Amino acid sequence: MASEDISQLADSLAKTQVGGGELSFKGWGKKLNTAEAAAEIIKQIEEFEGLQALRLEGNTIGVEAAQAIAKCLANKKDLENCHWSDMFTGRLRSEIPPALISLGDAVKNAGAQLKLLDLSDNAFGPDGVSSFETLLKSQACYSLRELRLNNCGMGTGGGKILAAALSECHSKSRALGRPLALKVFIAGRNRLENEGAIALADAFKSIGTLEEVHMPQNGINHEGITALAKAFTDNRRLRVINLNDNTFSEEGAIAMAETLRTLQNIEYINFGDCLVRSKGAQAIAEAVESGLCKLKELNLSFGEIKKDAAIAVAEAVKHKSLLEKIDLNGTCVCVVFVWGARVCVLTPGTSLIVRFPSVPIVDALLQKAFNSSDFQHDIFITALLVYMGLLKSEEKIKAIGNLMEPLMVLNHVVQQTYFPRNLFPILLAFLENCLWDIAMFKFRPNKWVQYLYNNNNAYSNLSHCWDSSKRFIGYTIKWCDCVFCG
Repeated sequence: MASEDISQLADSLAKTQVGGGELSFKGWGKKLNTAEAAAEIIKQIEEFEGLQALRLEGNTIGVEAAQAIAKCLANKKDLENCHWSDMFTGRLRSEIPPALISLGDAVKNAGAQLKLLDLSDNAFGPDGVSSFETLLKSQACYSLRELRLNNCGMGTGGGKILAAALSECHSKSRALGRPLALKVFIAGRNRLENEGAIALADAFKSIGTLEEVHMPQNGINHEGITALAKAFTDNRRLRVINLNDNTFSEEGAIAMAETLRTLQNIEYINFGDCLVRSKGAQAIAEAVESGLCKLKELNLSFGEIKKDAAIAVAEAVKHKSLLEKIDLNGTCVCVVFVWGARVCVLTPGTSLIVRFPSVPIVDALLQKAFNSSDFQHDIFITALLVYMGLLKSEEKIKAIGNLMEPLMVLNHVVQQTYFPRNLFPILLAFLENCLWDIAMFKFRPNKWVQYLYNNNNAYSNLSHCWDSSKRFIGYTIKWCDCVFCG
């Protein structure tokens, strides 16, 4: 064997990860066309006792190689987790079905009981769904808990085939006294549209054990959304609903709001880019306010929500003790609130002209917060400084990349009567070290920083500092005339 071949083999072996019953070839980047090309993978699979998880992501596997790998899987009855995403890059679409059929038949013949099947990022289309349809209907999938089919190009036809396979799996497994108890379903970016969504909704209704549903970017409008909403009412354990970038419209949003009233385990809701509009947002706000005590994150961004509806949403979550984030960023609102008296910032990436409509919302929310007797000012200012990157946190919170947006908001906020004057010295103390960077922004901070100083009795002196080239580099702050500060 040539030295370069030995080196290549050593590199491949170094990438192989073994542990906890898992054998991983993830990220090898191999193009496996033949059985010979897959020889090393086959050898390791054959020698691995008690194989429970097999990761083949990041390799491209041809028909012959898949058939060879399938042969060595035929006696791996302990296999539970198939991480087979991104396995057919550069392959003809006609190559994928026979490869999947070989692998699926091997799993069935081995008598395996799968818990996870991940075929994401394989552009197999409806034909690809047909190729693992038999596997889904078999006893190997009666135990399935997670099904991940993100970005597979299934289309409406594939969605219908998938839905029928899941329904049959559930009915056959139930007849044996151990019904399919699927918990996680992921099928984003699949062009399912209404027909696919409605078919899957029927399957979900039968299954009734879902905890997470991720179906973003599928071209589903209110008919499909309404069908999903009705199905979700029969899945009372739902914790996560991600339908980002589908078209709810008001009708779909109202239907989903009615469903949310029945789901008390919900933690994460992502209806961003869903065009819920103000009426839909108002309905969702009412549903959230009436329950959902476990809610941690709510995303209604870019939904054409106007001020009154946005404030209603914010009001609806104000007593949710576990809430971490509410996202109302978008055309009409343009603001993200990280809750729990933490921070109020604008996300980067949109024009300053678009951002200014968010000022009334900031005023409304902060005024409400600061006027509340249980609002903790110290937690608010600490979190604000942490997210601005001016104060380190033991929680390793990542600071925002650009201070322009929060400083623009502060420019307005500190000059309002509701903003506590006792926070001025803290802001000044921390901002002193970054004022050189602030001075580089297009807007001028001097005016509002001077406003902080003029309205802060804790400081007796604030003077400009200049470098040798007469450039402004910051402020020198004199706290008082004591021996320590003088």
